[in-house]
Amino acid sequence: MNDLKKDRKNVIGIIIVAALGYFVDVYDLILFSVVRKPSLLSLGIAGDLQIDVGVMLLNWQMAGMLIGGILWGILGDKKGRISVLFGSIFLYSAANIANGFVQDVNTYAMLRFIAGIGLAGELGAGITLVSETMPKETRGWGTTIVATVGLMGAVAAALIANEFEWRVSYFIGGAMGLVLLVLRISVYESGMYRNIKEMDVPKGSFMKLFTDRERFFKFSKCILIGLPTWFVIGVLVTFSDKFAEALGIGVPVNPAQSIMYAYIGIVIGDFVSGYMSQVMRSRKKVVMIFLMLNVVCIGIYLYFNQFGGAFFYFMCGALGFANGYWAVFVTNASEQFGTNYRATVTTAVPNIIRGTTVPLTLSFQFFREYLGIVNGALVVAVVALSIAVIAALRTEETFGKDLDYVEMT
Repeated sequence: MNDLKKDRKNVIGIIIVAALGYFVDVYDLILFSVVRKPSLLSLGIAGDLQIDVGVMLLNWQMAGMLIGGILWGILGDKKGRISVLFGSIFLYSAANIANGFVQDVNTYAMLRFIAGIGLAGELGAGITLVSETMPKETRGWGTTIVATVGLMGAVAAALIANEFEWRVSYFIGGAMGLVLLVLRISVYESGMYRNIKEMDVPKGSFMKLFTDRERFFKFSKCILIGLPTWFVIGVLVTFSDKFAEALGIGVPVNPAQSIMYAYIGIVIGDFVSGYMSQVMRSRKKVVMIFLMLNVVCIGIYLYFNQFGGAFFYFMCGALGFANGYWAVFVTNASEQFGTNYRATVTTAVPNIIRGTTVPLTLSFQFFREYLGIVNGALVVAVVALSIAVIAALRTEETFGKDLDYVEMT
């Protein structure tokens, strides 16, 4: 009981650190998409080759996040959430600075991979800490604050990249992370984790998510719910300039602007979805509402989007809003499992989703060759949305669930 009281007093500091850490995390994650064009041009990559090289670099980043999501998650359950929170911030900050010095594509790819590993740990550790230290009826507000503040990092990335040369933009991101470490606010491990630290139960066993049938399907559904999110960001928004050309917009579209408007939409959507989740007392219903919004917005973006640059950017914002169920989606994942698996799952799930950018972009490239950029994107969107809807319908409702328990096998 004393540990729980201490956790409640500690929760404000945890929310601040998790939110600011996620802010810098998202800044770096999105900065590559924002500076993709100028950075590749400065390295001698131009024309249609930019799509192929851009997808390759994005895939290296996402592969790093996939691996990092597993490693950091295991460490979070074995060694504690706090060590992962600050360790990941240090790694992605250092990698961010190193990105500002690249002189060739191979080095760029290696550093995006390392940055991806670092980026993989912060959100899962932060959401797990918030979920375990706030009362069960209100923890959704805490995770909503973390996600909403954090996602503003994407807007900051777009604004800073518009004002500064791309290398300087990377330096700024790295510096922000290092300053956060220097000014680190005193936060303590969650009481739930301290209570099981010495218990003889499995902790951070990633493979056990696959050896038990019920646990595997529960884990899979947590992942598949978020499948459309990184298709929208990694394909529709990141390559918005190419979609605008195919749709005959008639004016140049800047991917940096598209990303900024998309993330403004995501920030608003995350706050709205978190608010709706608390008011409706349901994670599941809110996820379904936002998936249906995705169906509408993707359809308009691909086929009814020939009304000029302003409307095109508006649709980027609308796509962002429709994908603003990220906070609810990650909170749902953290609430599905016991304390001894929670960090593993909460860290792995969003990064596996980010990692699905690799097969999604490769699928997009395949269908683009045969159907064109618009119809190719539609095929991938239909598959991703269909899978997400089925997973959401079959997932457990977790609002108000007591998280103070362990899974013995």
